[in-house]
Amino acid sequence: MSVLLEIRERVARVTLNRPERMNAVDAATEEALEAVWREIEARDDVSCVVLTGAGEKAFCAGADLKGGSGKSGLDYWAFARPAGFGGIAFRRSLDVPVIARVNGFALGGGFEMVLGCDIVIASDNARFGLPEARVGRMPLDGGMVLLQRKIPFNQAMGVMLSGRQFSADDMARFGIVNEVTPREELDEAVERWVADLIACAPLSLRAIKQTVNRTAHLSPAEAQSLRTPALVRALQSEDASEGVRAFQEKRAPIWQGR
Repeated sequence: MSVLLEIRERVARVTLNRPERMNAVDAATEEALEAVWREIEARDDVSCVVLTGAGEKAFCAGADLKGGSGKSGLDYWAFARPAGFGGIAFRRSLDVPVIARVNGFALGGGFEMVLGCDIVIASDNARFGLPEARVGRMPLDGGMVLLQRKIPFNQAMGVMLSGRQFSADDMARFGIVNEVTPREELDEAVERWVADLIACAPLSLRAIKQTVNRTAHLSPAEAQSLRTPALVRALQSEDASEGVRAFQEKRAPIWQGR
């Protein structure tokens, strides 16, 4: 199996499991990832997702160029990819927060997957880049449309037009990476973020992410007036009352997800 999914204690851990191929994504892996995201979307017992690559060398080196997609460049571009590379680059139906645990190379589609995550924790040896232009391709699965919306224009163009690799510190300075940590402390750093997320009400997390995803194109006034389904559900939930009650009673809240 090219993708491993483990769900335990409200945390879904998704691992790209092709370390011998730098966790490159082929057609079978794409299908497996899509199945994983749909399963997580259908569940109510997940508060956050940790996405990473197996081994220590790579998070994901992008598309498997040796395997190929079976389509010409133009055919590939015309083919519907509504969620972007790995089914996550610009997926808007997944309301659960996603943490990228970047343990090495995140190149091409791998970097596009990082751009689709909400929080990025990277080891100090991680390398990021969109090298497609160096092999006569383009970052078609999210890179061209996502990066310029997340960081200043000149920085985004520098990444895409040079094909260079950038360090975790570079990406932290650009605003893509939330925390850079020594490689041996990566898991500890990720678990701190996981602990913070699962300490929050799961319905609140979903409401925040859904509202952000569905209102980014609106003016502040328009966004404020939008009542997303997850927002309404969270405001009417038992957890909303439990959070206030726990605060008043000076105890940790017990979230029910309802």
